[in-house]
Amino acid sequence: MVRFESPELLWLIVPAMIAGLYLMRKKKQKMLILSRIIVAVLLIVALASPFTIVPRITTDENPNLVIISDETDSMNLFRNGTSSDLYEAMAAQTPTSLVRLTGDSTALGDAIVQYSTGDNQIVLVSDGNSNRGEDLEDALKFAKETGTTVYYVQPELVANDLSVRIEGDKTVIINNDNQFDIVISQAMEQTVTYSYELYMDDTLIRSGSITQDGRERRITVSQVKFSRLGAHNLKAVIRPSGSDTDEINNVFYKSIYAIPKPRILAIGLETNSPLANILQNLYDVSESGKLENIDSTKAIVIDNTHANSFTQQDVELLRNYLNDRKGIVVVGGDRSYNFGDYLDSPIEEILPVYSRPTDWSGGRNVVLVLDISQSTTAHGTIGDILGNAINILYNENLRDAYLGVIAFGSEGTDVSDGLQFLGTASNIESLRSELETLTPTATSDTSLDQGLAIAEQWLENEVGELEIIIISDGGIEQSYDQSLDIAEKIVGSGVNLYYIHIRSSAPSQYDQFGNRYAEMLMDEVDGVYFYLEQGERAKIEFENIQQTSDEETSEPGTYPLIELNTRHFITQNIDIEGSITGYNDVTPKAGADRVIITSTGKPVLTTWRYGLGRVAALTTDNGQGGENMWATQLYSGNNSRLISSTINWAIGNPREETGAVVEAPDTWYGTPVTIELTMYDQGIPTLRLNGDELDLSLTGNNVYEAVINPSPIGIHDLSGYPVALNYALEYRDPGLNGNLPGLIKAYGGNTYSVSEARALLFEEAKGNSEKLVRDRVSQKIYFLLAALLIFLGEVILRRIKEIREMKKLEQEIRT
Repeated sequence: MVRFESPELLWLIVPAMIAGLYLMRKKKQKMLILSRIIVAVLLIVALASPFTIVPRITTDENPNLVIISDETDSMNLFRNGTSSDLYEAMAAQTPTSLVRLTGDSTALGDAIVQYSTGDNQIVLVSDGNSNRGEDLEDALKFAKETGTTVYYVQPELVANDLSVRIEGDKTVIINNDNQFDIVISQAMEQTVTYSYELYMDDTLIRSGSITQDGRERRITVSQVKFSRLGAHNLKAVIRPSGSDTDEINNVFYKSIYAIPKPRILAIGLETNSPLANILQNLYDVSESGKLENIDSTKAIVIDNTHANSFTQQDVELLRNYLNDRKGIVVVGGDRSYNFGDYLDSPIEEILPVYSRPTDWSGGRNVVLVLDISQSTTAHGTIGDILGNAINILYNENLRDAYLGVIAFGSEGTDVSDGLQFLGTASNIESLRSELETLTPTATSDTSLDQGLAIAEQWLENEVGELEIIIISDGGIEQSYDQSLDIAEKIVGSGVNLYYIHIRSSAPSQYDQFGNRYAEMLMDEVDGVYFYLEQGERAKIEFENIQQTSDEETSEPGTYPLIELNTRHFITQNIDIEGSITGYNDVTPKAGADRVIITSTGKPVLTTWRYGLGRVAALTTDNGQGGENMWATQLYSGNNSRLISSTINWAIGNPREETGAVVEAPDTWYGTPVTIELTMYDQGIPTLRLNGDELDLSLTGNNVYEAVINPSPIGIHDLSGYPVALNYALEYRDPGLNGNLPGLIKAYGGNTYSVSEARALLFEEAKGNSEKLVRDRVSQKIYFLLAALLIFLGEVILRRIKEIREMKKLEQEIRT
C-alpha cells in the first residue's frame, strides 16, 4: 500500500487538471496537452513523496545490554556485588553497560524510561520496590513500545528486616468508633516473633506478642475513639526478638484530626430502626418530614418515602444541593422505589436507578484459551497474550460473569480450576496471579484443538451466554484441521467464538498462499477475529444479557449479598457477609456504579455522581424488625460499617466550611508534601510549621498551597493541624516485590535468579534481539521515471513526426 509523506500536495492535481482541460478546449494539440497533464500529475505525486512499508527481520548476535543496579538503602538486605558480577559475565559476551541507582529512594520507572532506546535490552537487578517517579508498569509499557525488552534478576536475600505502618483515616469524627490496621511486613517468608504496642496521644491502648510466618500481618484495632476536637496521633512500635536489620522502620506515626459530627438531614426516618440508631450515634441528625434548612447540612438521608412527597420544586432544590458538592442517600422499603411510584417521577431524575425490574447482567460464562507454546517466547508474543487475558479480566461487562482459563501447547491445561466468579476482587486477583505466572511450554507444538476440547467440556452443561476467547500468535498450522472440526461443534452448540491473533514472525501462521490460519478458522465458523500488533489490546464488546423479572415484587426468600465493586470508597476495608430477605427491584442507569448486589444480580447499593454531588440508592429497607423486615443483617456487626461508609461517601468532605481549613497528608522522610489552606472567611492567610511561617501561593479561589519537607521524624504542628513524618519510603516494603515478575512477563521479559541469569540471559537476549523492522521505501523514483519516459516518448514521437514531414516536403520540392 502506497502512502505519502506530504499528502496535502496532492491537491495540486486539481488545478493542473483544470488547466489541462481548459487548454484542451482551446488548443488543437489535444494529445500533446493530455501527455503534459499526465506528466504534471506524476510530478506532483512524486513531490508528495510516496513510500511503502517493507517489513524485515533483524537479528543482533551481540545485543546491547544495560544493567540497572539498585544500590539504594533497601538493598542492604541482599548479597553485595550481584550487579558487578553479572556485569562482568555479560560484558565478556556482549556490549554491556552498568547504571547504578543510589540514595534513600528508588526510581526504577524513571531509569527504565531513560534507558529504553529500542536498540538495547535492560536488566534490572533490584528488590523491585519502586517508590518514586514514573509508575513501574507504565515504564515497562513504554519500554515494550520502544522495542526494549526488560529482564529482572532477583538478588539473593541474606538478611531479614521488619517494618510497621498504620492504615486508617486521618480525619475522624469526635466520639465515633474508628478502625485502624497495624501492618507488619518482613523481607523473608520465615517465622518471626515480635511484640507490638499502639499508643494514642502517648497513652498505650493496645499491645501483644505475635508470631508471624508470612510476608505480611495485619492487626485490626477497632473501637478507637477520640473524645477531644483537634489534633491527635497514633504511634505503633514493634520489638522483634530475632533478626532485624533496620530499627528505623520499627516505629510509625499517624496523625489524626478530630472534627465535630457532620450535620445531616433525615427525611422519613423511622424511630428506633437500625438505620436511625446508626445515624444518631455517628452524626448530628435533624429529622423532618420535608426539605427545610438544608444549606447547613452535609448530606440528606431519605428513608422509605413515597414519590408524592417530592414536588418538582423540591427536586430542583435537591439538584442545587448536589451542585454544592453535597450528597443524598435514598433508602428503600415498602413505600419507596417500585413500591413508592418513583418510576418517571421528579425524584427519580436525580437517582442512579430506574424503579423498574432490573435487566440482570449475569448468566455469562467465558473461557480464555491461551497459547503458551514455545513459539510465543521465540517470537516475543507471550507478554501480549497474557496482557490481553488480564485486560479481559477487568472488563466492566464481566463483573458478574464466570470465567476460566485454559492454556495449551502440546496439550490443554486447566489453569483456573474451572470457572470462577468475577464478582469478587479476590477471585480476579487470584486469576491474574495465575496468568502472570504462566510459563511457555518446552515443546514447539501448538495444539489449539486440545485447549478447545477442554473448553467445550466446561461449557457443555452451562446455560446463558457462552463465550470462548482464543489468544494466540496464530501459529496453528499443525492443528488447523482438528481445531476446525471442534470449533464447528462448539459454535453449533451456541457458543460465541473469538480469536485474538497477536502479530508475530511465526511462519506457521500462514498457508502456502499467505492466508492466516486463524482468520480462515474464524471465517469458517462465523467467529469474531481480531488481528493485533504487539502492544495492542483487543476491545471485545460483550452484549448485555437481559433477564427481566415478570413480577414487581420479589418472592420471599434469602438473597446473599455480594460486593460487586470492592474498589469503591464505600467497600474499602469492609467484608460484607449475610443476606437480605427482600429488596426494591430497580435498574441501574447508564453511568451508575453497582456496589452491592444479591447473588441473583439484583442491585442493593448503587451510586453515581450527579453534577458535583453524590447520590446513593440503597434499595432495601432500614432494618426495622417486623413481619416484612428485609435487611436486619445489613445493619448488624461489621456489616453496619457499610451504612456509615455510604453516608461518609455521600458527605464527601466532612469538615465545616468556615474559617480557615487546612488539609495535609502524612509523609515520609525526604519526601516533600503539598499542603492546602482554604479560606472560607475573610482574613489574612497564615500558616506556621512548628512556629515558622510558611510562604503560601494562591492557587484557586481562596485556596493557598505550600510545599513542606519537615524534619525530624515524628509529629509536626501546622498551625494546630498535625502532620506525621515517618521513616524514608525506602524502608516501608522490605524484601522482594512479589508483583514485579508478573509485570515483567506481561511486557515480554523474564525473571531470573542470579545463577540462572549468568547461564541463560545472554541467549534469551540474542533471541529477543530478533525484531520485525518496517523500513520506509521511497517510491518517488518510479513516478519520476514514468514522467520522464512519457515526456521523452512524446518528444521522440513528435520529433519522428517532424522528420517524416520534412522528408515528405523535400520529396515534393524535388518533384
